[in-house]
Amino acid sequence: MIPFNRPPSSEAMIRHLTEVAASGHHSGDGPMTRRATAKLAELFPDAAAILLTTSCTHALELAALVLEVGPGDEVILPSFTFVSTANAFALRGARVRFADIRQDTLCLDPRSVEQLITPKTRAIVPVHYAGIGCDMAELLEQAERVGAHVVEDNAHGLFARHAGRPLGTYGSMSTLSFHETKNVSAGEGGALVINDPGIVTAAEIAREKGTNRSQFLRGMVDKYTWVGLGSSWLPSDFTAAVLLAALENAPATQERRTAIWNAYASGLADWASAEGVRLPHVPMEDVHPAHIFYLLLPDLATRTRFIDHLRADGIQAVFHYVPLGTSPYGAQSSSQVDTCPVSQDVSERLVRLPLYADLDESSLHQIVGAVREFRC
Repeated sequence: MIPFNRPPSSEAMIRHLTEVAASGHHSGDGPMTRRATAKLAELFPDAAAILLTTSCTHALELAALVLEVGPGDEVILPSFTFVSTANAFALRGARVRFADIRQDTLCLDPRSVEQLITPKTRAIVPVHYAGIGCDMAELLEQAERVGAHVVEDNAHGLFARHAGRPLGTYGSMSTLSFHETKNVSAGEGGALVINDPGIVTAAEIAREKGTNRSQFLRGMVDKYTWVGLGSSWLPSDFTAAVLLAALENAPATQERRTAIWNAYASGLADWASAEGVRLPHVPMEDVHPAHIFYLLLPDLATRTRFIDHLRADGIQAVFHYVPLGTSPYGAQSSSQVDTCPVSQDVSERLVRLPLYADLDESSLHQIVGAVREFRC
């Protein structure tokens, strides 16, 4: 079976893990954490701070806490996203409002946001689906109008650019994922990229269990104590070691993923046109990171047959999000009906093809051939 994903491994990973094991410092914010953070900072040179976390989920939760989101606040995010995007703000007591996505990019639609935004809106959370940028100029203008923050859920968008800028550099903060399915993997892991210098101290305090330990370590105070709310979101130096190895190997990883993405795009273009299947749309102003290659089949029944067809040929393909607005808890926590017809339609038709750096040419050829054999 050709898997949908295969997590990477490397000699550098083993070397860095061995180094941590022998170092005498295994917990968070050690030497390996500093090295991994510095490597990541090369991709975000203008960031006010980058804080590694144990997951993108925790980075989102940290962002919600830093913004002091609470009861009475509203947070707008796409219905077509992973549950963590909503959970982070629902956990703080906010009312989650589910907006629809655009037909072309599958990203948050500012027209839908416009229907939901109110003076109670505390944050807008664009999700850059497949590493394609949301309409950040419009979303930033909408947020500024009501004094809301923009927190970019950039789990898919590392290495991507929108309108000449890296994704993750537009909002007050952005979050990254280093889950094993992502382009850069630490197994599990994430980061909060802070673009607003005014919230760095609050983020450091929250990440350090509500203490001013970071200031103490910099010699700014003579002892540290509990000064606010927080939790423990620090990854161990072992996790940082895996992340550092993946970041060091990122150029080769990106080259291979891009080659696979391009092979799908070119090898399936005529088939998709003939069968009424839509391939990913990349706007002219975007540079995508080759994170996801998806197909939009004509309907749910056809998608089910397609997945079964590939499975019979030894290929694992998967669908993606079930819209949060239609989920049992999503409908309950949102406290209103937010109509998101595009999200519902896309959810029933989208399927993702295997895409990982270790996918060999023989397997790639097999996948393209099996897809081309399918008739809608």
